[in-house]
Amino acid sequence: MPEAAAPLPARGTLLGFDFGLARIGVAVGELETGQASALATIAGEANQARFAAIEKLLAEWRPVALVVGIPTHLDGNAHELTARCRRFANQLHGRYGLPVAEVDERLSSAEAEHALRDAGVQRWRDRKAAVDAAAARILLQNFLDARRHA
Repeated sequence: MPEAAAPLPARGTLLGFDFGLARIGVAVGELETGQASALATIAGEANQARFAAIEKLLAEWRPVALVVGIPTHLDGNAHELTARCRRFANQLHGRYGLPVAEVDERLSSAEAEHALRDAGVQRWRDRKAAVDAAAARILLQNFLDARRHA
């Protein structure tokens, strides 16, 4: 798991992103506690609307860094969205000047789907609305756990 380009402080908020073509899942986490929570799902494909929603979250949460999930196939080879996710991470860094860490997101959406089903969210439509934010929570929690055990 790559670290953010700049060293992170002991305390502060992180926002994690699970990028998708139709939706972006967002999670929030704290460096001090090492805990992440699902926050929101940004729906829509228009970049202007997506970045406007991200700017609102940045203004509200004032993160010290951002974490973006990078998908790969199970064997580690690039996924069809790998380059798009890296581009999104670069755009976040360029627009907001915050450190951006990339984290392996393999199976995070499947794990999120399973966790929601286990939590009693039975209808697919209800799970679909929550799965992206739940996947963002998982990838951000994995990042926080890796930092704690490093």
